[in-house]
Amino acid sequence: MPKLATAAKRLLLGRPFRSDRISRTLLPKRIALPVFASDPMSSVAYAPEEILLMLSVAGLSAYAFTPWIGLAVVVVMAAVIAGSRQNIYAYPSGGGDYVVTAVNHGRRWGLVVASALMVDYVLTVAVSISAAAANIGSAVPFVAAHKVEFAVVAIVVLTALNLRGIRETGVLFAIPTYAFVVAVLGMVLIGLFRALRGDDIRAESAGFDLAEPAAPLSAAAMLLIVLRAFSSGSAALTGVEAISNGVPAFRRPKSRNAALTLIMMGALAVSMFMGLLLLAGLTDVKVAENPATQLIGAPEGYEQRTMVAQIAAAVFDGFTPAFYFLLAVTGLILVLAANTAFNGFPVLGSILAQERYLPRQFHTRGDRLAFSNGIIFLALAAILLVIVFDAEVTDLIHLYIVGVFVAFVLSQSGMILHWRGLLRTETDPAARRRMRRSQAVNMLGLITTSIVLILVVVTKFLRGAWIAIAAMAVLCLLMTAIRRHYDRVAAELAEHEGDTVLPSRNHAIVLVSQLHRPTLRALAYARATRPDVLEAVTVNVDEANTLVVTRRWQEENFQVPLKVVESPYREITKPVLDYVKRIRTDNPRNVVTVFIPEYVVGHWWENLLHNQSALRLKGRLLFEPGVMVTSVPWQLASSQRIAEQKTSAAGAARRGLDVSEADHDRRDAR
Repeated sequence: MPKLATAAKRLLLGRPFRSDRISRTLLPKRIALPVFASDPMSSVAYAPEEILLMLSVAGLSAYAFTPWIGLAVVVVMAAVIAGSRQNIYAYPSGGGDYVVTAVNHGRRWGLVVASALMVDYVLTVAVSISAAAANIGSAVPFVAAHKVEFAVVAIVVLTALNLRGIRETGVLFAIPTYAFVVAVLGMVLIGLFRALRGDDIRAESAGFDLAEPAAPLSAAAMLLIVLRAFSSGSAALTGVEAISNGVPAFRRPKSRNAALTLIMMGALAVSMFMGLLLLAGLTDVKVAENPATQLIGAPEGYEQRTMVAQIAAAVFDGFTPAFYFLLAVTGLILVLAANTAFNGFPVLGSILAQERYLPRQFHTRGDRLAFSNGIIFLALAAILLVIVFDAEVTDLIHLYIVGVFVAFVLSQSGMILHWRGLLRTETDPAARRRMRRSQAVNMLGLITTSIVLILVVVTKFLRGAWIAIAAMAVLCLLMTAIRRHYDRVAAELAEHEGDTVLPSRNHAIVLVSQLHRPTLRALAYARATRPDVLEAVTVNVDEANTLVVTRRWQEENFQVPLKVVESPYREITKPVLDYVKRIRTDNPRNVVTVFIPEYVVGHWWENLLHNQSALRLKGRLLFEPGVMVTSVPWQLASSQRIAEQKTSAAGAARRGLDVSEADHDRRDAR
């Protein structure tokens, strides 16, 4: 069974990569563009339509505001791109908005940005896949009737592709992304040419009218509708932050290549966004939130197609292959747009795990050098959202963009503080002028994104934005609790304990990951067994950590040799297993005893944060003949709660459950 599972894994993900191959996974600009920019470029497929949907509530006359709303969105996008470009050069190590905010505003505000981005990444996957189902459903009725199932399958496929590695995914996604750009810009140019030539390019809904409100709208009500339309159209900005978050994935010079990719993405997204809004006006498209009641003149049983589908049918009238090609690449790019989140979320999760705000498993790279645990978690969360909201873009869009604009506002204000700090010490006039210009760019970004954030919260709070805000708050509290737990454990393990020197008379291997109290106890217990051969073994999965362990081992002078076992694929279980087998092969009649330090915890959720590697290793070693596995327990402070419950039970004293830890240690030493 294990061999079958391994074969299936290799079939889906491919052969594992060695750690020294990570430099080969870095991206050139032509591949980085579809990897990191597919989300903001693909949002032009639904963001313009959301503007029309919001305006449709006020009747046909409200459509006159469409071009002005589009220009406002473009202004905000330009400000955000300029500000993100400053982030890339100032903080090229990755982490983007989170790192900028944490450095300049403090860790607490950094966690707010991190939680906002994580929520936004999950929603990016859910919204993009749901929009893909809607667009493909315009041409394929079966997909329209089973859009939830389609969305779930699409997320699963996308997850499997991303688990294969970022570079392989980028190469695979490059062709459909560029095909989408060519198809949309080509449709815009053909549509404009036909309009200038005097051709009648009218959408299927051009002859319909929109129902006017039952009562005339006041100026305040009309303003609220326009602001709602603007906030929905601002969904075009989602994903812009992914490039500044993923700077380490670019080839050298990293900052320059990331900045150029950001500019290319912005130029393409703005061109397609405004082009589609222009064609929507030329073809006289009508879309409504409730077509059955709002569209006047529509035939009975009319199925409203997406704005892009209606424009394509009008522009490519008489040339059906172009229509289906555009819908196909639009649906495909919306599926692939989720790939931006699949690259941004795992990197952010890795940084947070490294800083102990998320479980350490999020920092671990998988077989293909991708952050597999982050990818899988993102997929599961997105699938849950798709099922709960029935893959409805209009419902999900209200949860959307709150998180990303929270991140924009805090990062732009953080960059202003960054330049202010540099200006205090900079004396060169030319450098000061450059810093002042950069500060002005970030100030513009702060003003525009703050306005959008306020509008989004005001206009969408009761329509679903509160769910995203509540999720952000829960994530902040959860990450704070995880960090507090790890800090408490680190402080507990850092306390010094006397190294009990015991006569050795047994054979043992002591597994070492770090030099802390559990390791010292395991070494003392191994000595107490008096082995014929005693050695410590550490697996080299992280060069820096291994160097620290070996240096401290030499400094402490334990009089026990430390064996470093190489692990080019970052595994722990297999290298230890192979080493034990070699010992057994050299001395078949010997018994090998493996001592594994293990934490004893008092809460079920602490098991998710500890002992995972030990459990996997014990599970394999127990099946090896001639091998004994000894877990050396280290009781964390939280385990005292369970111990106290057991010692208060009837018969606890008789079973020895009231014996203190010091008595245990003295008994073990004897």
